[in-house]
Amino acid sequence: MDRALYVAMTGARATLQAQTNVANNIANANTAGFKAALSNTEAFRVPGDGYGSRIDALHVDQGFDRSAGAQQVTGNPLDISMQENRWLAVQSPNGEEAYTRGGNLALTPNGQLVTMTGHAVYGENGDPMVIPPHQSMEIGNDGTVSIVPLGEGPQTLAMIGRLKIVDAPAERLQRGADGLMRNTDPKQAFTQATGNAMSSGMLESSNVDAAGSLVQMIALQRSFEMQVKLIKSGDENTQSSNTLMRLGG
Repeated sequence: MDRALYVAMTGARATLQAQTNVANNIANANTAGFKAALSNTEAFRVPGDGYGSRIDALHVDQGFDRSAGAQQVTGNPLDISMQENRWLAVQSPNGEEAYTRGGNLALTPNGQLVTMTGHAVYGENGDPMVIPPHQSMEIGNDGTVSIVPLGEGPQTLAMIGRLKIVDAPAERLQRGADGLMRNTDPKQAFTQATGNAMSSGMLESSNVDAAGSLVQMIALQRSFEMQVKLIKSGDENTQSSNTLMRLGG
């Protein structure tokens, strides 16, 4: 009976972890560039002395859904949408380089280019980009940033830098707790993307299937309830067995 309790208990734990992933996906269904987290469970035989009868249900992080989200035309020159396997380099909270496909950018009062979550956007030289005062700005498909200075005509349009957009295969990326992606092999740095790396005036939507995620959440909830019932049944059976043993003694 204790084996059944152990399997049910570890299964309930794995189900709760999967629910957390699905809840996070649903919460980010409207987050630009968000990639849905994937999860699964697998059986793991607990090592140790004696007969190997303890099987643990483990929650397995399977990374993220690599498919592209739908494209939305916004007309905002600070909105960008990266091509496949292209990622925008930003500064993470701990100062390290990280990557995102959330292309809804903004300018701070001092001219620093940041994401909507406040992460500084890197230029191709690896430094945070600062945009001088200007009356218009545009970002080219190769990531070049050009401005028309204040008080000047359109003929003075000049390039001031280039966004650091890297060519990063999804299998070499891992999501951190802050939602940003990291290179799983820092010794092999990602290279600057060349050619048509992005489109401006557009945003990539989240690739989360909201309806499917809600159905998945309901299924996980039912699975959790079934596992809890099994734990309760096992406990009741154990108590009954102990009572019979006392009566028999």
